[in-house]
Amino acid sequence: MVWFVTDRLVWYKSSMPPDGTKTRERLLDAAENLALGKGFSATTVDQVIAEAGSSKGAFFHHFASKGDLGRALVARYAAADVASLEHFMALAEDVSDDPAVQLVEFVRSFEEIGAEIAEEHQSSCLYASFVQQRELVEDGGAELIVDAIVAWRRALAEKIVAAAELRPLAADVDPDDLADHVFVTFEGAFILARATSDTSHMRTQLRVLRQSLEALLGVRSEAAPEAR
Repeated sequence: MVWFVTDRLVWYKSSMPPDGTKTRERLLDAAENLALGKGFSATTVDQVIAEAGSSKGAFFHHFASKGDLGRALVARYAAADVASLEHFMALAEDVSDDPAVQLVEFVRSFEEIGAEIAEEHQSSCLYASFVQQRELVEDGGAELIVDAIVAWRRALAEKIVAAAELRPLAADVDPDDLADHVFVTFEGAFILARATSDTSHMRTQLRVLRQSLEALLGVRSEAAPEAR
C-alpha cells in the first residue's frame, strides 16, 4: 500500500504490480463495504467474491477462511490508523519543539481537513463498527484494535507528560485519560458525521477539542482556522 498526502489529507490506496496483491486488496475492499452495509456475520464468502468480481480460487489463495478475511480486514484498518497518527504527529513536530504546541497542532491538522476526512471515511470502517461485530473481533481481531488504540494513547500521553514538565496544566488530569479522550473525540466525531450525513461535525468537534487542549495546556495555535 502507498500513502498519498495531498493538502494534509492522508489516505491509502493500492498501487501494486499485478502479482495478486491487487486482487487481495479488492477482496478486502468488497468485504469492508459489505460488512458496513449488512454486518460481517451476514456477509458470505460468495458475496465478497461477487462484489469484488473475483473467483473462489483467488479468494482462497489469499484467505484461508472467512475468519482469516475478517482478521485481515481489521489489521488493514488498524495499520492505516496508526500510519495516519504517525504522519500527522510528524507534521506537528515540524511546527514546534514545544510538546504542548505539537499536540495542539496535531489536532489542528485534522481539524483543517475535517470535512474531507469525514467524506473519505463515509464508507470506511470505524472502530465502533468493528467492535460491534463479533466475528471481526474474535481470533485476534480485538487485540489488533487494542494495539492501535494503545499506539494513539502512548503517542498522545507522551506529549501531555512532556508539556506538563514545561508548564503547569490548567487542571489536574491523567495523561492516559486525556489521550483516550482525544481518541474518543475523533471516533465520536466520525460517528456523528456519519449518522447525521453532515461532515461539518468532524471539523466542529475537532475545533472544540483543540480549544479545550489550548486552555488546558496554556498554548494557542496561531494557525488555527478561526485565527486566520
